[in-house]
Formats: sequence, C-alpha cells, structure tokens
Amino acid sequence: MLQHLWKTVLLSGILAVILGVMVLVWPGISIFVASVFFAAYLLVAGITQVVFAFSLKVSLAGRVLLFISGAAALVLAVMCFINFGDAVLLLAIWIGIGFIFRGVATLVSAISDPTLPGRGWEIFIGVISLIAGVIMLAVPFESLAILTQVVGIWLIVLGVFEVVSAFGIRSASKKMTEFRQEVTATTTE
Repeated sequence: MLQHLWKTVLLSGILAVILGVMVLVWPGISIFVASVFFAAYLLVAGITQVVFAFSLKVSLAGRVLLFISGAAALVLAVMCFINFGDAVLLLAIWIGIGFIFRGVATLVSAISDPTLPGRGWEIFIGVISLIAGVIMLAVPFESLAILTQVVGIWLIVLGVFEVVSAFGIRSASKKMTEFRQEVTATTTE
C-alpha cells in the first residue's frame, strides 16, 4: 500500500501547485468560478429545503423554516445566475458571516472553559476570525481578492509540502521493502 501512496500524494501535490498558480495568475476567473459553484450550491440547497419542507415529518414551525430558508436560497440563486456580480458579492458576504460565526463560537467556547488546552490560541483565533469577518463585510470585493491570493499561495505551499512528503513516503517504502527482503532472506536460511 505504501508503495502506491506516494504516487497519490505526489499527484495531489502537483495538482495543488497547479491550482494555486492558476488562482494567482487568474484571480478574477477563479472568483467567478467559485461564484458559479456558490450559485449552484444555493440552487441545490434551496430546492432540497423546499422539498424537505413538504416531505419530512417535522413540526409546522420546522416546515415553515425549511420552506423560508429554501425559498430564500432559491431567490438568491436566481439573483446570482442573472448577475454574477451579485454572486461574487453574496459569496464574500457568506464568507464574512462564516468568519464572524466561527470567531464568536471559538471565543465563547474558549472564554467559557478555563481548562481548555491552548485557550490563549483559541481566543486569538476567535478574535482574528471575527476581525476577518468584519473586514469581509466592510469591503467584500477587495477582501475576496486578497482571500483569493492567500488561497493561491496556500495551495502552492501545501502542494510543495505534499510533493516533498511523497518522496519521503517513497523512500520509506523502499526501505521497508528492503527490510522485508532481508528478514525473509534471514528466515529462509
């Protein structure tokens, strides 16, 4: 298994580097593609929630919430497909709100549990996430452009580390094979 794992890790690393370079070279197209996928996600989620509102056996309040959530997602999806500028803006807002929710949740859990390991780091991460969310909401287009650059750089770094790891796995695999051959040769003598 280890003999073939290195090939998968190598391929993953190469693809991550290629994707990272593409994101850095074509940030506008990358944002556009992400926005199209986001609009498609909203469409699928909206349809699913509306269907669930009528098919699941949940309380009336649950049905109403599913229907409203699904209908809102469908409206947003249609808006995104009509004008992809709306999709980009909505994606930035979605990311900003996600950062804010994560930041608040991380802060609350870290502040409320004094025994939490790495509590200081959790508080720091919560504050940074909260600030990132506020910035995303304040200047969504600029923030999305910067986030795209960060993602491109991160993909390249991650890809390089995976490529290096692949060769480490390959070397370990060869050593294990040699060791097995030595053990087999010793036991057969």
